[in-house]
Amino acid sequence: MSQNKQQLEYWCYLACMMEATARKPGNVHPEASFPDLSYADFLKSAAVIAPLLAQSTEQTTGELVLSCIRETQKAVTSNSNLGMVLLLAPLTRIPAKLKVTEGIHTVLHELSVEDARAVYEAIRLANPGGMGTTEAEDIALEPTETLRDVMSLAAERDLIAREYTTDFQIILKTGVPAISEYWNQTGCWESAIIHLQLRLMSEFPDTLIARKLGRAEAEKAARRARSVLQSKAGTVHLEEFDSWLRAEGNQRNPGTTADLIVATLFVALRDGFIPAPAGGTILEKIPPQFHQFLNSKYQHE
Repeated sequence: MSQNKQQLEYWCYLACMMEATARKPGNVHPEASFPDLSYADFLKSAAVIAPLLAQSTEQTTGELVLSCIRETQKAVTSNSNLGMVLLLAPLTRIPAKLKVTEGIHTVLHELSVEDARAVYEAIRLANPGGMGTTEAEDIALEPTETLRDVMSLAAERDLIAREYTTDFQIILKTGVPAISEYWNQTGCWESAIIHLQLRLMSEFPDTLIARKLGRAEAEKAARRARSVLQSKAGTVHLEEFDSWLRAEGNQRNPGTTADLIVATLFVALRDGFIPAPAGGTILEKIPPQFHQFLNSKYQHE
């Protein structure tokens, strides 16, 4: 594997592992699981998709998404990574010589109807919660427009779809500057990621929460995230927020925000906005019972 592909694989895996390991409110992490999804599932999923994403130029964006979801389904029984794959696939196809800001527009505008068909199949395989039905280009049917065009139809109700129609504006204009700021302020990768989560949730109400419980509940979660972010009694309010998100069967899981965090970390690592943390600072956050699920090639980076 070339050095560029090795680096791409490492950034993909690292972004996924860092996001899953940071003890963010409402999400799965080493100390908190859902009945159908565990921290180990995220580690296994990351190890599956990273090498596939590193070979991104050998497939179209849609084929890449479908390949990642097919392989993930062999390793994990629940949907662990559809959103992050949808975001990482076009990002990894940007030529290495270009910054993401320079290359993402072309990648997104080259998407085809065939890309849409492959992504529709991937979504049906992953079977994410709260999808519902739509009048135009419903996921149960075969698409007739390009992937970017069908994403535009869902942009009002799904932040990942919105990224496809705005050249990844949330990630590039809010996420990357925010993670850089918090990284410099705190000197701690986990703290920076938690701050990033609160920032994204406060500005962009989580659309997974909205799909499950309605827009009003997502906006309520956004207000609470903003309050925690601005609070001086950070830890206490963070724990209260975590408990509220996890109540009633984890229905307020801010899963879309987690996907945006993965993509933000990937871009920030790829384009040099943040350094890769020393491997030991991540491993120390991971209890020994999960070490068997780590891909050995990344444990001592």
